[in-house]
Amino acid sequence: MVDRGLANKYGIGKTTVAEIWRAFGLKPWRQDSFKISPDPDLIEKVRDLVGLYINPPDAAAVFAVDEKPQIQALDRTAPTLPMLPTTPQRATHDYERNGTVDLFAALDIARGTVITDIRKTHTQNDFVAFLNKINREVPDELAVHVILDKSLCHKAPAVQRWLLRHRRFHLHFTPNVRLLDDMVERWFSLSRQKSSNDRRIAAPKRSLRTSLPGWLNGTGTRSRSSGTRQPSRFLERLAGYCAAIKGGAPAIGQWGAGA
Repeated sequence: MVDRGLANKYGIGKTTVAEIWRAFGLKPWRQDSFKISPDPDLIEKVRDLVGLYINPPDAAAVFAVDEKPQIQALDRTAPTLPMLPTTPQRATHDYERNGTVDLFAALDIARGTVITDIRKTHTQNDFVAFLNKINREVPDELAVHVILDKSLCHKAPAVQRWLLRHRRFHLHFTPNVRLLDDMVERWFSLSRQKSSNDRRIAAPKRSLRTSLPGWLNGTGTRSRSSGTRQPSRFLERLAGYCAAIKGGAPAIGQWGAGA
């Protein structure tokens, strides 16, 4: 134990060490991680994306879009025994793999609803098919703003040609290293927690493709966008990290204070 080692080193009791940690709010057994984005357009993207979250444009729908690739379709090697009084549900520890499916999701950050599509692969053509689905479900009079990462399929030639034919769509890309809250990722986390058809639970592929849409349609409206910090607060915090790891940071005005 760390506290016992420190106590022996300095000739004090381990209870005293624990009290010192408590008094100063120290938790040496915990460690956070951070990453400074090298994206040269970081400031512009922060302002753009946070602006879409906290002040969406009029007559427009804003979607956070992401994909969850290779969701495994698994099947247990023997039938699962149901739960009974005093007896838990029982299943074999081993399973058979029955292929994978890819889940595309677009979360409407204003209404909290989710448009989903299940595909066999994750290619530029699959992404175009998903954009077509969004296009069909959003009223024609609305512009469509899509927040997504810089995956190669998002900038592929087929996608660029599609955008030329659908001028109401506008793509907004996150920084090279994500630093902002991704609302659709939170929704994916919810789906992993509550759906019985995630990577860890047995479900044959035929069942996975038929049962996932029903569950997703029933949970889409449960995901609600939470508050997003103003760009200036985010950039001030980033400047603080720079000061801590490099011994200095740009002036707040250089980061865009007052944004």
